[in-house]
Amino acid sequence: MADNEFFIIPIVTSVAVTLILGVVFSKLYKGNDKVDEGFELNYFKLSYRRKMIRTVMLFPFIVILLIIVYFFYNWSLIVFVSFALLPLLGTTVQMLYNYNKWKKEEAEKCN
Repeated sequence: MADNEFFIIPIVTSVAVTLILGVVFSKLYKGNDKVDEGFELNYFKLSYRRKMIRTVMLFPFIVILLIIVYFFYNWSLIVFVSFALLPLLGTTVQMLYNYNKWKKEEAEKCN
């Protein structure tokens, strides 16, 4: 096997497992009461407001992790930027999605 295959297989497996678990837990907790105060470890039990807050709090850790990866791995700049865009864009999209859902949910409560 080539070196690239050893690198790609764990990434593809991790992404697949994450997506499958995300779908399963989304279906499992759909329609349940959501937590908007206090500590809740399970992301899927949180309200959209709390999901957005957790995502905002996670963003600096992602940036720190990417800085560590940049300094400890000898990747070319194009590979690193390609790698870094995935979590940065994913987190940004998740943050915007949760914000929009929170505001929509808030507007529905007022009506």
